[in-house]
Amino acid sequence: MSPDQLFGQLLVGLINGSFYALLALGLSIIFGLLGIVNIAQGAFYMAGAYFSWLMLQTLGVNYWAALVLSPLMVALLGVVLEKFIVFRVYGPDHMPGLLLTLGLLLIIQGVFVYIFGAVARPYPTPDALRGGWDLSFVFLPKYRVWTVAVSILVCFATWFFIEKTSLGRTLRAANENPVLTRAFGVNVPALMTFGFGFGVALAGFAGVLAAPLYTVSPLMGVDLIITVFAVVVVGGLGSILGAVVTSLSLGVVEGFTKVFYPQASHMVIFVIMILVLLVRPAGLFGTEK
Repeated sequence: MSPDQLFGQLLVGLINGSFYALLALGLSIIFGLLGIVNIAQGAFYMAGAYFSWLMLQTLGVNYWAALVLSPLMVALLGVVLEKFIVFRVYGPDHMPGLLLTLGLLLIIQGVFVYIFGAVARPYPTPDALRGGWDLSFVFLPKYRVWTVAVSILVCFATWFFIEKTSLGRTLRAANENPVLTRAFGVNVPALMTFGFGFGVALAGFAGVLAAPLYTVSPLMGVDLIITVFAVVVVGGLGSILGAVVTSLSLGVVEGFTKVFYPQASHMVIFVIMILVLLVRPAGLFGTEK
């Protein structure tokens, strides 16, 4: 295989890993703050892509505006669901939250299928990111490079926000000891709502990035969330660093597996998940309880 093909496959793996990272990051934030395994993250990813497509078709909103507006719309949808439905399953038992968000995934997906049908719809690549750079040994498509770069930037900014800012420290304090945090006058329910909205907004952002690369479809988030859940388990539930590092790494592993052993490409992440759980049940970056 030529270096051009290998580098191309590396880029494909990084792109997939970037989407895994954004979804896994949001899932880890929601689990770390609320204790909920948000299976509906795949539906919010799909909603982000659809909101951007709808704004383009009906309002003429361009890609750059949609990159900001669609995640905000997804966050608003998440806030409404959290305030009226999701808050009812907070608690140490994760199973009710998992089942509830699985139901939300199927309901949201069903609503979009009912309104738009199951037919996939194309989303044009923005003019500024069409074409690419010919480096003689490899051709770099602009949009694919942009996708990887902006995803890593957003992941780093999210990590910095959670780990290094006062609001991030307050969010972590509300997760570790909500009673004591409330005693200091902090509105813990509002923080939880914010955390859920922020987590699903990351999924919506990933959906907008994915729209020009793949077709926009109501079914686009279902298979992806299963893989993302496996990635999060490998990294460690609730671990911000684990979500990002394992997502990018496993995306690359999956990409190269498609080249050297295509038959195993759809299962390699799950095989790695099983092996990691046998050795370290809390995940590579998780904390043993």
